[in-house]
Amino acid sequence: MCNFQLIPNIPAIKLQNLHKTLSFLIATVWLINGLVCKVLNLVPRHEQIVARILGDENSRLFTVLIGFSEIIMAIWVLTKFKSKLNAIAQMTIVASMNILEFILVPELLLWGRFNIIFAFLFIGLVYYNEFVLNKKLNPQTTS
Repeated sequence: MCNFQLIPNIPAIKLQNLHKTLSFLIATVWLINGLVCKVLNLVPRHEQIVARILGDENSRLFTVLIGFSEIIMAIWVLTKFKSKLNAIAQMTIVASMNILEFILVPELLLWGRFNIIFAFLFIGLVYYNEFVLNKKLNPQTTS
């Protein structure tokens, strides 16, 4: 029988630090994508993707609204409010968005269709942080 563990016997303080670090990293990804890429429009490719999927007419407005939603997601991650619901929302949003982009606009993605690999790695990180690490740190919580 295999004795593989996702979390070896690491002191709780180190697991807590890892969880905080990963939460900060995840929030930073949402913040950068929302604020820098979409609201400030420093990566115009994001608006081009929105325009191709939702139409040119209101693409800037939709891009800014998506950006603000991503900023709110970053804040939600950091607050730890309903963290399981938050993780499920993140995983669902990232999977849906990336599957749509994979099908509809792969030529506009930074790494083309390979973007989906990074999306699912991010989903795995969110899952690991909430449903493995956080569960080990707080086995009694049901938030």
